[in-house]
Amino acid sequence: MPRYVVITTLLDTLFEILNLSVKYQEVITIEPGKRCGKPCIRGMRITVYDVLSYLAAGMTTQDILKDFSCLTKEDIQVCLGYAADRDCQLLIAQ
Repeated sequence: MPRYVVITTLLDTLFEILNLSVKYQEVITIEPGKRCGKPCIRGMRITVYDVLSYLAAGMTTQDILKDFSCLTKEDIQVCLGYAADRDCQLLIAQ
């Protein structure tokens, strides 16, 4: 089975598990002049790394949504999907 088929199958399974209606490619943006080209959410200056760091530090989804009213629950889920996909790609590349 070709690698791209495996990756596509894994991504579809991930979106099912996280119950995402929007794929992260539609939400995550990368612009060279914004936040040094780091992946951001919907063109804002909030990076995927920011959101993941808040979650890792113990903040709940509700805490993040309260502090950043411009974010949605789906934005946070998309960040997790992006991180999982990136991790999957790194594993396959090795």
